[in-house]
Amino acid sequence: MSGEQLIRDIGRSGVKASAVGLGTWAIGGWMWGGTDEAQSIAAIEASLDAGVTLIDTAPAYGLGRAEEIVGKAIAGRRDKAVIATKCGLVWHTQKGSHFFDQDGRPVHRYLGRDAIVHEVEESLRRLGTDYIDLYITHWQDATTPIAETVAALEELKTAGKIRAIGASNVNRSELEQYIETGSLDAIQERFSMIDRKIEADLLPLTVRNGVATLSYSSLALGLLSGTIGPDRVFSGDDQRKDNPRFSVANRQKAKAFSDAIRPVAERHEASIAQVVIAWTLAQEGVTFALCGARNPEQALDNARAGTLRLATDDLAAIDTAITAHLVSMDG
Repeated sequence: MSGEQLIRDIGRSGVKASAVGLGTWAIGGWMWGGTDEAQSIAAIEASLDAGVTLIDTAPAYGLGRAEEIVGKAIAGRRDKAVIATKCGLVWHTQKGSHFFDQDGRPVHRYLGRDAIVHEVEESLRRLGTDYIDLYITHWQDATTPIAETVAALEELKTAGKIRAIGASNVNRSELEQYIETGSLDAIQERFSMIDRKIEADLLPLTVRNGVATLSYSSLALGLLSGTIGPDRVFSGDDQRKDNPRFSVANRQKAKAFSDAIRPVAERHEASIAQVVIAWTLAQEGVTFALCGARNPEQALDNARAGTLRLATDDLAAIDTAITAHLVSMDG
């Protein structure tokens, strides 16, 4: 496997980033069984060293913890990173609608201008930077009109605090409203071999309107990584512990799928996870694939997927394996 890191555009913003991005939800510790700061910083540094420029984070990942860790890791090399972070999940106000509690604090969905102006300053402080490359509405807020939210984001862009505007976890109607503003550069949505809903309802719109798509959970929380076998035990607050998708039966299907695509991986001297990520990036409309890593080894494994180019027959073999082993997964 050889080649340069695949670089793509974030919509029409003029901002470019590596197609493989580092997702930092796990680095925040929340719902992933804690975090090791030194290992997390090393994972981010290893990603940057390997040419992965896109680093995706959010205030909600550990109530600011992930952003602080990202800030420490990019100190002195901010120009090497394309930072995506988010707004709209707030704990400084009770406005909007209650979403969940974290560490005993109620977190609300709220995308009013007052909260966005507050949140961006908090994120800039935690990240140790004076601009954010891609600012994304994390979850949508039914109490605030999308036009009002986008107007606030446009103000931040004019002020130089953000360079591109994104939205995450949208339905088709919400996406249409964002596109109507003319300011949307990207969406971030769950997409993987076993989560393909957006192919029908969102991707046709993004492709038609020049909007980039960042896929998250590209490895389905690790289920498709080729490293989580039927015997794995999840503990603590690890969200996979009680997730029906991680049933033993489904992990057996995932293993059978991994075995089926192993010849493709071996042909490219790649890991199963690298092949899955490269397949994701080969799907029409999927611009970036966000992949979590909690240590340098995982980060480097993900990074190498950005240099992997799958041939047409590789993609056909993978699609056959998906049909044979993954389409029947529930959860």
